[in-house]
Amino acid sequence: MAVAFGGGGARGYAHIHIIEILDELGIKPVAISGASIGAIMGAAMASGMSGKEIHEYALELAGNRTGALTRYFKARPSGLGNMFNNEFSLGQLDGRTILKAFLPPQIKETFAELQIPLSVSATDYYGFKETIYNDGNLIDAIAASSSIPAVFRPVQIDGRYMVDGGFYNPVPFDHLIGRADLIIGIDVVGTPIGDVTKAPKAIDSIYGASQLMMQSILTNKLAITPPDIFLRPNVSKYRVQDFFKAQNILEDSKDVREELKRSLDDAVNAFQKSQ
Repeated sequence: MAVAFGGGGARGYAHIHIIEILDELGIKPVAISGASIGAIMGAAMASGMSGKEIHEYALELAGNRTGALTRYFKARPSGLGNMFNNEFSLGQLDGRTILKAFLPPQIKETFAELQIPLSVSATDYYGFKETIYNDGNLIDAIAASSSIPAVFRPVQIDGRYMVDGGFYNPVPFDHLIGRADLIIGIDVVGTPIGDVTKAPKAIDSIYGASQLMMQSILTNKLAITPPDIFLRPNVSKYRVQDFFKAQNILEDSKDVREELKRSLDDAVNAFQKSQ
């Protein structure tokens, strides 16, 4: 079995349910792929963290707003010079620095140290293509995959500028084909929701347009080569940056736990009948 964790910002807390159920069933993936928040969750699992450990870390971080804000401000550019130069603008945050401030210490520094093979998807900004990282510096790869435009600066790796992997491949299950008998994909992109009689706010329309684009990509991918199990947790009402709402997101998306169990049972039964 292999699993692909999709991108979606804070909505990716729902991935924790998947990891916990796989732990409960004693299932260890032979391979993992991930984009954006999915790359972070995938790296945590591949590093040997249990779903329970990831769950507890997420709630502790989200529940300590003061501590989280302290980490955030320490990771931002410091000094008046940085505040007023041309670099201090939208997208000025350094993804590597932010990640080092917030990632659990159990996450490894390199791909070679991982317990499970991991593929991290990023988008080559000028090359208008997807780049997959599966060796070298893990933190750099995660930072590239999680580099949301207008929030983080593009991450430069080997002379190429990378942005969020979800923009090119929201749920990179295609990179697991042929590596396992059963492939699971989890989509936490969500869809725009709201009062259909009112125009969306500017910020909501920006994020919503990204959701529409990524869902279009997924629709085309699913029509060509779908994974064996494809899950969409109930996360659409949350925004990309709702990281302080971890408990709410986990509560609202908990139905995916039973859905995964049923889907796994169905997949196993179908496999046994085919033998």
